[in-house]
Amino acid sequence: MTRILIAEDEERISSFVAKGLESAGYQTLIVDDGADALDAALSGEVDLVLLDVGLPSMDGFDVLRSLRGQGSTIPVIILTARTSTRDTVDGLDAGANDYVAKPFKFDELLARVRSRLREPVTVGTMVIGHGDVSLDVLSRRATVGGREIDLSAREFALAEEFLRHAGQVLSREQLLSRVWGMDFDPSSNVVDVYVRYLRGKVGTGHIVTVRGAGYRWE
Repeated sequence: MTRILIAEDEERISSFVAKGLESAGYQTLIVDDGADALDAALSGEVDLVLLDVGLPSMDGFDVLRSLRGQGSTIPVIILTARTSTRDTVDGLDAGANDYVAKPFKFDELLARVRSRLREPVTVGTMVIGHGDVSLDVLSRRATVGGREIDLSAREFALAEEFLRHAGQVLSREQLLSRVWGMDFDPSSNVVDVYVRYLRGKVGTGHIVTVRGAGYRWE
C-alpha cells in the first residue's frame, strides 16, 4: 500500500490530512521535525512527502535540498502559509514537485497527491542541443558555445523543455504543468521569472516572447 509521509508540526493540520488520506486508502506517517522528516524520506519506506516549510531543527527548504542533494527523487509537495512568488520559486527550485498554499481544500490536495504518484519515471535522451546550447540530461551539465554554465534544477528543466520543443510556442500553462507539475494559477508569474533567469544565462536571443501565446525557443 502507498505510504505518505506528512511532515507537519501543527497537530491539527497533520491529523486532518492523515485522516483524509487514510480514508482515501493510503497509509500515513506523521513527523513534526525537519531532521526526522529527512530520515523518514530517505528510508525508502514512503512513496511521497507532504512537507511543511516551517519545521523545527531543519526547515522544509533545507530538508528538500538535502533530499535532492543525496539523489532522492521521491515526490515532494510543499505545504506552506507562505504564498509570495519568492517563496514559491525557492521551494520549486529546491526540487519540490508541487506547492500547495495553506489554507487548502483537502480535495485539491488529494488530487495533487494522486497526480504526483502516477507520474512515470522517464529516461530522456542523453544529450540534447539546439544551436550553441547543449544539455547533458544525465550529468545535468549545460553548455553555451562550448562553455559550461551553471543552471539551477528548475532552470535546467525549463531549458530542457524548450530544447525538446524548439521552434514550438509553449504557453505559460504548458510550462508550469510540465516543469513544475502545478495546475495553472493566473496570478503566478513563476514562469516569467524563470524565463528571465534562463535568458540571462543562455542569451536573450534564444527565447522569444510570443505576445498572448507564450514563449518559443528560436
